[in-house]
Amino acid sequence: MQFVRLRLQGFKSFVDATEIAIAPGLTGVVGPNGCGKSNLLEAIRWVMGETSAKAMRGDGMEDVIFAGAASRPPRAFAEVAILLDNAARRAPAGFNDADMLEVARRIARDAGSAYRLNGREVRARDVRMLFADAATGAHSPALVRQGRISELVNAKPVARRAILEEAAGVAGLHQRRHEATLKLDAAARNLGRVEEILDGLDARLATLDKQAKQAARYRAIAEALRRAELALLVARWREAAGAAQAAETALTEATRAAAQAEAASLAAARARAEAEAAAPPAREEAMVAAAVRQRLTLEQAALDQKAEAAAEAARAAAQRLAQLRQDAEREAALNRDAAETLARLTEETAEIARAREGHEAAHAALEAAAAAATETLAEAEAAYAEAAAEGARVAAESDAAARRRAETRA
Repeated sequence: MQFVRLRLQGFKSFVDATEIAIAPGLTGVVGPNGCGKSNLLEAIRWVMGETSAKAMRGDGMEDVIFAGAASRPPRAFAEVAILLDNAARRAPAGFNDADMLEVARRIARDAGSAYRLNGREVRARDVRMLFADAATGAHSPALVRQGRISELVNAKPVARRAILEEAAGVAGLHQRRHEATLKLDAAARNLGRVEEILDGLDARLATLDKQAKQAARYRAIAEALRRAELALLVARWREAAGAAQAAETALTEATRAAAQAEAASLAAARARAEAEAAAPPAREEAMVAAAVRQRLTLEQAALDQKAEAAAEAARAAAQRLAQLRQDAEREAALNRDAAETLARLTEETAEIARAREGHEAAHAALEAAAAAATETLAEAEAAYAEAAAEGARVAAESDAAARRRAETRA
């Protein structure tokens, strides 16, 4: 491939767009020091893919952009394009479809650089491979800069070998071998990752198999459940249909009963009308009956109160009778004691009478005691008789009150 044209814009001292035609044969560029001859060589190396800012005699790659002068403002970008003759079709397969190839590199401040090949953006690697296949490139020994001759004379065998390989046209093979080595290393790493992934997949295979069996069992159970639910729905539908039929029958019966009830209601309304027509005499009778019932209710309440009072009196009398009976029993016991005492005294009196001699004073005391005992016995008998009479009276009053209450309720 031959260089046909070089175009520069904003690159170092080339502020305005500059185009240099490179004719077949030998082309020379002459001029005084500082006119930009070295900038042309650096522009060719830069567009071929140079990545070293030091090789461009700068601190950073953006130093290739025109920085401005006293009369010219700085530029925001720099661009170099080189046109190549590809009539021999020596370009790589991906770019070997045109007779002319234009390689352009553009750099903008704070935006980095980009490559284009026939207007299509490409990688820097693609550009370097293009020139390496043509036995040239940014580091080609054919590009001789200032001081390069002395460097070649003093170069080490390795550097001289690079010059010979480029002259023999095998420099691109080294580049491609390097690319192939990188690709093989990447393939080996990818293969390792693939093996790791396969190991992980093998580990997961058993789990997935188990999950698949569980999923199949779940589907079978779900299908059985769906069929059971369907059968249940059919049974419920049939049951609901039967219930609906029964409800319709019940509705018919209820409608018939409602008609009968309505007829009965009409008959009742007529009877009510007739009853309301005969209501005034019945109302008077009802008022009289209500008055009588009210009076009887009041009398019943009074009788109930009397009966309650009589019952209370009967209870009190019964308690008093019980007390009197206890008193009477006590008095009877006293009487028995007195009688026994009297008998004993009588016996003693008889004995004393037989032995009255010399004992008249004792005889008088015994007669006084006998008189006192007799008087006590008489009082006890009188109290007992009074208590018995009182109990009989209370019992009679209670029986009378009970009879009156029974008659009133009847």
